[in-house]
Amino acid sequence: MKSLMLIALAAAAALLAGCNTVKGMGQDVQKAGAAIEKSAK
Repeated sequence: MKSLMLIALAAAAALLAGCNTVKGMGQDVQKAGAAIEKSAK
């Protein structure tokens, strides 16, 4: 479980680092949240 969380956090950090605008950051956070939610099911 810890490794899954580390992977999710690393992916979220990579997505956040790649965005250029506030709108893009919101979309990245939303996608990361959806991915975490999907993996939790």
